[in-house]
Amino acid sequence: MNIALRTEAPPLRQSADGALRVGDSRVLLELVVRAFEDGATPEAIAQQYPTTTLADIYSVIAYYLRHRDEVDAYLAERERQAETVRTQIEAQQKDWADVRKRLLARKSALES
Repeated sequence: MNIALRTEAPPLRQSADGALRVGDSRVLLELVVRAFEDGATPEAIAQQYPTTTLADIYSVIAYYLRHRDEVDAYLAERERQAETVRTQIEAQQKDWADVRKRLLARKSALES
């Protein structure tokens, strides 16, 4: 019996926003990698994200283990982008402590 050995690309695709997603799902690469790093088994990860397949989870983990430096660089860049967005949102929002103070002052004035 002969088995045809062939190379397969990892089941990752880049969405329009630049995020790497697993297979045909919307599950992000970083979710699978973080779960694996936290000790979750591929079976547990596949159960947590039922839109993926167990084979895809195993393939993504194998890709991560073979290309750890590249994936870690990608994850660091995604984290940097998230921090930039978080900073922009916080800068655009008012100081909620000040809003709370004003609301409590109004409530106190109404109760008097």
